[in-house]
Amino acid sequence: MAKWPLPYPESPPMRLSQFHLHTSKETPAEAEIVSHKLMLKAGMIRKLAAGLYTWSPLGLRVLRKVETVVREEMDRAGAIELQLPTIQPKELWEESGRWQKFGDQLLKIRDRKEAEYCYSPTAEEAITDFARQELSSYKQLPVNFYQVQTKFRDEIRPRFGVMRAREFLMKDAYSFHLTDEDLAREYRNMHAAYSRIFTRLGLRFRAVQADSGAIGGDASQEFHVLADSGEDAIAFSTGSDYAANVEAAAAAAPGPRSAPAETLRKVETPTQRTCEDVAALLGIPLARTVKSVALMAEDGFVLALVRGDHAVNGIKLGKVPGLAGHRLAGEAEILEHLGCEPGFLGPLNPRKAVRIVADREVAAMADFVVGANEAGFHLAGVNWGRDLPEPDVVADIRNVVEGDRAEDGGELRLARGIEVGHVFQLGRKYSQALGFTVLDENGKATVPAMGCYGIGISRIVAAAIEQNHDDAGIVWPEAMAPWRAVVCVINPKNDPTVAEAAEALYRELAAAGVETALDDRGLRPGAMFADIELIGIPHRIVVSERGLAAGTFEYRHRRAGESENLDRAALLARFGL
Repeated sequence: MAKWPLPYPESPPMRLSQFHLHTSKETPAEAEIVSHKLMLKAGMIRKLAAGLYTWSPLGLRVLRKVETVVREEMDRAGAIELQLPTIQPKELWEESGRWQKFGDQLLKIRDRKEAEYCYSPTAEEAITDFARQELSSYKQLPVNFYQVQTKFRDEIRPRFGVMRAREFLMKDAYSFHLTDEDLAREYRNMHAAYSRIFTRLGLRFRAVQADSGAIGGDASQEFHVLADSGEDAIAFSTGSDYAANVEAAAAAAPGPRSAPAETLRKVETPTQRTCEDVAALLGIPLARTVKSVALMAEDGFVLALVRGDHAVNGIKLGKVPGLAGHRLAGEAEILEHLGCEPGFLGPLNPRKAVRIVADREVAAMADFVVGANEAGFHLAGVNWGRDLPEPDVVADIRNVVEGDRAEDGGELRLARGIEVGHVFQLGRKYSQALGFTVLDENGKATVPAMGCYGIGISRIVAAAIEQNHDDAGIVWPEAMAPWRAVVCVINPKNDPTVAEAAEALYRELAAAGVETALDDRGLRPGAMFADIELIGIPHRIVVSERGLAAGTFEYRHRRAGESENLDRAALLARFGL
């Protein structure tokens, strides 16, 4: 009879012959972007339903690498891990006002007693409920709780694989503070932790100023992995470390307005309905035209004006007083207020009262061109104060463009990014709504300030591939690779010493702390190497009869163009051994 306790077995080698590795040569028809294609070809994920994916053993190894780095840095920053329920009661979300406000992305379900719940897309309500039960004194603050948990958002059109899936893995953290100053301190602490996380993962990234969106709050920054395929445009300055999402990016304010130099005149534009066509007809720069965007808002009809070469920024526009719930005006509403069809609209001579909201650039213009509110005509030589009253509101309501002057004196440049993290200073939005208070030093009930800090762990995996790939497949940063190295065995049946040498090298690397797998599947070299390149292993080592005879191993780094023949000492030196 065996004696208890039984000894732990020695850790077995990671042999690919005993691992589930299922790659494909075919490019999946349903995949639209590189990361989705390569994750399917490498066998990292398999689709279960729209926006729902199974992570294979290979994919899970990468996912766990990201989780480990995130947990280590959150712990290092002083955050404390817990776990909240994914299924949350309707009543809690009604307290915050988000049961309806969150919209159709909130998956709502009923239990057998017809009680209503949601599958959590985020956890501000649940963590605040936990805090109001657990925290009662200023002595327990500040505190930062985090979790790594599956979330669900019912995307109307899930696409791009795990980049925009309905179910995803997220690290979300929430901090509680007695003062706004302490919240700002923790915000900086989390910003630094996030920078360490993405640096350790080997990713090129930028932290950018952002809009707080549906979560709300007083300050907000996004962390973007830089990639040409990124769905978000970000702006950054050549003059400092300023960077912002285009939803929040601002150019420097324009200079003073020039004095009028032209007379007001009507010009015939029979078929020219766009600023581009009008500028071409008149032989003037597009920047001298003004685009009129008709809106309906709380206080009625609004005409938003931006330069012809600029685009209205809906996020900024929504922050103008009275425009939070604005929408585009319909043709009947436009006709009622301006007496004209779209294509020839302008701020002069409306039929009914119109509120004018002008972008800062437009408010600084002179001798500009606008629609005449008459089909087939525009007005040129238009000037504020002389030809039309000063705008009701002047605000920054446009998207920045490449080459804009930045507030720091540099120039703004545009890049593409994939959002993988977001930090918020929430303030007291949720603690106030849920009635959470603690006693301060004087025994007075005080509503704590909150911070919120999220990282899309599964999204990081896809974003890393978008940034790191070539024609052969994935090129993992070492910290994210399923294994740092793979030892490939060529024709082991022909010479037992080849298999023995590969086994010995594998064990030596593993014992030295280099995470290594042994490819003993018996594939032909071409197929074996194609798999190792596809799944993105940083270091490939080939053990063969010819190499052993010469006293060398064939080594190739995933980013290198050619292989090298290295002796044992030189090979180990590549791993710092």
